[in-house]
Amino acid sequence: MSEEVIIRHAKDSGTDFLMYTGNFCGYCEAAKRLFKIKNLTYAEYNFEHYSGLRQDVVAATGHRTVPVIFDLRDGKVLFIGGFDETNRYLN
Repeated sequence: MSEEVIIRHAKDSGTDFLMYTGNFCGYCEAAKRLFKIKNLTYAEYNFEHYSGLRQDVVAATGHRTVPVIFDLRDGKVLFIGGFDETNRYLN
């Protein structure tokens, strides 16, 4: 079930990136700024607003911190990682 949730969010987003976030997350805000600077769109799902979503994303990716970012630009759902990985990936 965990991967299906991510696939559904990716399919429904219509954006360049998919990002899972948390409240009071400086790295999440940095990722949003990075996407804005690069003129890239993203869909955001905040774990605080979706019961059980964090567990599904961790089960699918093994990534326990936020943000959790996926590149959707090539019609695939490519897991990148967090902010540091995304920053390196885009620069």
